[in-house]
Amino acid sequence: MKENARILVVDDEPMVCLALTNWLEEENYFTKAVGGGPEAIASLREENWDIVILDLRMPGMDGIEVLKQVQEIAPQTVVIMMTAYASIPGAVQAMQEGAYDYVVKPLDVDQLTLMLNRIVEHQQLITENILLRKSLTEQYEFEDIIGRSEAMQEVFETIKAVTDTNATVLITGETGTGKELVARAIHSNSSQRYGPFVATSCGALPETLLESELFGYEKGAFTGADRTKKGRFELAHGGTLFLDEVGDTSMKTQIKLLRALQEKSFRRLGGTDLIEVDARLITATNRDLVAAIDEGSFRNDLYYRLNVVSIHLPPLRGRKDDIPLLAAHFMNKYNVEFNKKFDRIERKAMDMMIDYHWPGNVRELENVIERATVIDQGPEVKVNHLPFCNVELLPTEDLQTLQDVEKLHIEKMLARNDWNITKTARLLNIDRTTLHKKIKKSGLKRQQ
Repeated sequence: MKENARILVVDDEPMVCLALTNWLEEENYFTKAVGGGPEAIASLREENWDIVILDLRMPGMDGIEVLKQVQEIAPQTVVIMMTAYASIPGAVQAMQEGAYDYVVKPLDVDQLTLMLNRIVEHQQLITENILLRKSLTEQYEFEDIIGRSEAMQEVFETIKAVTDTNATVLITGETGTGKELVARAIHSNSSQRYGPFVATSCGALPETLLESELFGYEKGAFTGADRTKKGRFELAHGGTLFLDEVGDTSMKTQIKLLRALQEKSFRRLGGTDLIEVDARLITATNRDLVAAIDEGSFRNDLYYRLNVVSIHLPPLRGRKDDIPLLAAHFMNKYNVEFNKKFDRIERKAMDMMIDYHWPGNVRELENVIERATVIDQGPEVKVNHLPFCNVELLPTEDLQTLQDVEKLHIEKMLARNDWNITKTARLLNIDRTTLHKKIKKSGLKRQQ
């Protein structure tokens, strides 16, 4: 409500202060006026202010200097600059420095009213979403992972159980299920939480680059190595190293990884000195590593080193009870980010989301809700906001495997985007390299 908004007026002209505070009080704002920058800084240190209406030109300490101090002392406080017409370039500079907007003297009361209303509504929305998020956290959230389904509650319990150990953890699940979020939750609740969390995607790099990325290299180790570089293992010392898509590593890299785990030491490329590292290892994969062992593409001994504790994240289509909760969470998130007012999801839209197969999992759901909040103002997420609303749902009952579902979905997305790899990868929430691999593995080809 307006009466809860606190506004500090800063101007060296007493008449401006008097007129402005009188008007603001009539509008039910709590208001105080000071005559210069030092007084404003003192007031900001002593009291909480939602908004500062600040004159640009003042003797001694000008508005730009005060703005910078406000951002340090009270970064959540919104600053509106006041300026004479001739000083508009200075007001524009203030906006570049972080001011919300500016008004020109003599003040247009209607313009200022609209501006203040927008600010207050946005601040209320932030507060409301903080309260909603707190409620979610208390019931169905562990760190940034959300779920009330039985499968996700089991995941939460396993995370809690492993945080007090230093055991290696293998997280399995399809792309987009939140494997890195689980790794970060383990790290932030463990004894390594004060150390670094270092994440690397093994599938995004070719073998030669991945080896140097993990283990580093010495100056002169190869052409272009003009300096010594620490690898990810070294950077994770005292913390956690998270290797995503570990199932995509080559046999050569697997051997070096196994040796590093066994000996807790390694050599940089081109180096002779052993480097000892104390870092917890958490890995993740969307592949069936047992099948990969049978195929001869993954080492059995490395698998057992990595799989001391396993956590499997179910696909979103296997935890449909969580879809309304997740959709509401993302709606709240993007309300704040985009200053929108969505407060509900149309029943038909929710039914369609629950029935949809979600090959991109939670990541795809977030993308759908983000898109809805970008293209409309609210207050309701509707069917026509869903990118798949005019696309026939995939007939999952006629498909034999998850790979069949994924292949058909990728094929439809590629066709819809005229085989634009970059655009399709973005919509699927995967990188271009991963999409190319999936196309090749599925045997998909563009129809001429």
